[in-house]
Amino acid sequence: MSLLADLLSTLFDRRYVFMGKRDERPLTELCNALMSSQGDVSGAAIAHEILDGYATTDTEGKRAFFEHLNREMDIDPEKLESVVSSYKTERTEANYRKLVEAAEPKRQELARRLNQVPGATHQLVHMRKDLLGFMKEQPNLARTDLDFQHLFNSWFNRGFLVLRPISWDSPAQILEK
Repeated sequence: MSLLADLLSTLFDRRYVFMGKRDERPLTELCNALMSSQGDVSGAAIAHEILDGYATTDTEGKRAFFEHLNREMDIDPEKLESVVSSYKTERTEANYRKLVEAAEPKRQELARRLNQVPGATHQLVHMRKDLLGFMKEQPNLARTDLDFQHLFNSWFNRGFLVLRPISWDSPAQILEK
């Protein structure tokens, strides 16, 4: 491999290492903190705490997490209605921006911020698996699932695939498969 390919591989394969005291706040508080964080470093640390906290919480804690996303991080219908009215009367760039912001649930931005942590996409896929299980008993969680679907469709599209030819010079682990 070339030096550039090795460097890029290292960057994309890195794992986030958190060096600090564990944040014991509930997941819902951590989510609110992540949404209000301004810095990349603090945001990444909070995202890491949320992902780790979610992974180690029990079933009821996970269910409560999704209920929080579904209820507290949903679209504000009154605000959306007001913004739609403004956009109907005056189709400016500013009104369009407000419309787009009001039409997107906060949980989508939360998922984007969580996904900035290396390895988070894998954890978000497992979160959705849990969510699908909870939806059998709580079909109202389908709104949150639609957001996961929307984000995954944009993250996992053909434009992001990298196809490389396999030859005898390819790494042994690939050739074995």
